[in-house]
Amino acid sequence: MTSAAITPPTTVDRPMTDPFGRTIDYLRVSITDRCDFRCVYCMAEDMTFLPRADLLTLEELDRLCSAFIAKGVRKLRLTGGEPLVRRNMMSLVRSLSRHLKTGALDELTLTTNGSQLARFAAELADCGVRRVNVSLDTLDPDEFRRITRWGDLERVLAGIDAARTAGLAVKINSVVLKGSNEDEIPSLMRWAHGLGMGLTLIEVMPLGEIGEGRIDQYVPLSLIRARLSANYTLTDLPDSTGGPARYVRVEETGGRLGFITPLTHNFCESCNRVRITCTGTIHTCLGHEDASDLRRPLRASPDDALLSAAIDQAIGSKPKGHDFIIDRRHNRPSVSRHMSVTGG
Repeated sequence: MTSAAITPPTTVDRPMTDPFGRTIDYLRVSITDRCDFRCVYCMAEDMTFLPRADLLTLEELDRLCSAFIAKGVRKLRLTGGEPLVRRNMMSLVRSLSRHLKTGALDELTLTTNGSQLARFAAELADCGVRRVNVSLDTLDPDEFRRITRWGDLERVLAGIDAARTAGLAVKINSVVLKGSNEDEIPSLMRWAHGLGMGLTLIEVMPLGEIGEGRIDQYVPLSLIRARLSANYTLTDLPDSTGGPARYVRVEETGGRLGFITPLTHNFCESCNRVRITCTGTIHTCLGHEDASDLRRPLRASPDDALLSAAIDQAIGSKPKGHDFIIDRRHNRPSVSRHMSVTGG
C-alpha cells in the first residue's frame, strides 16, 4: 500500500463542531469486525461476520481517515474487532503515520486484545505509535478463557511485554462483570500499576445480542469504587482526554485508575469523537442508533468534495447524548449493533 497518490491534508480553516458546540477532533475507525476472541460481553460465540467484500479496502480507509484529518481530527485510533488480525493492516498504519510526520495528526494509536502484539509491537513503534490500549479483564487463566471463550492469557501477557519493550505506553481496559472478575479488580490494579500501566474500568455496555442478558453481567462502578475506597486512597484527578473516563490517583500504588460509566453517569457533555465502521458507516454516538453512509460518497468521486459534505452532514446530526440503558423488562440491548462492528 502506498500513499503517493493521496493528497496530504490542507490547513484546517474551521474545526468540525456539532450542533451542541462540541469540537470533533478524535476519530475511532474499526478496520475489521473480525476478532480471534469471543468475549462474553461483546459477541455471541457463533458470530456471523461481514463478507470481506463489504469492507472498505485499506486504501479507502486511508483516504477516509485522511479526509477527517484534513477537517481537524488530531487523534486517530484504529480498532476492531481485533485490528491486528486484518491482513496487511500494518501497511495502513505505516501510510497513516505520514500525518504524524507532517504534524497534521497528534496521535495514532489502537485498541487491541493483545493476542497479536508480540508480532507487531516493534513495527507499531517504528510507525510512530506511542501507546496502545489492551483489553484485559482478568489475570486468572481459567477465567480469561471463560470470558474470551478462545483466548490464551499467556499470549496476551507476552504481547504486553513486547509492547513495553518496544517503548509503547500500555493502558489496560477492563470490563467489570458481575460474579466473574469483580473481586479481582484490586489485584488487577496492583499488577497494572506495578508495571507502570494505567487501568480503566468499564461498565458493561448494552450493545448487540450476545446470547445472555446484560442484567446478569452488569455491576455499577460506583459499587466497585466504594469497595476500593475501603482499602485504598482514591484522589480525584482533573485529567481529561476529552473522553468518557473519570480518573483517580491511587495513593498506595501511585497509579492512575479510570472509570467509564455509561449507565451510571452520562459522559456525553464533552464528547469529542465519532466512530467509523469497516464498511464506511459513521456513528456519531456509540450509544445511539444514528448512522450515515460515507462509503457511497467516498467511491462516487476521486476527489473528496462529496465525502467532505457527507462528513459535515453527519457531524451536524450528532445527538446530545447516548441511549444506554439496561432494559430490565425485555432484557435486550439498547443498541442492536455489536461493539465489534462499531469499533469501541
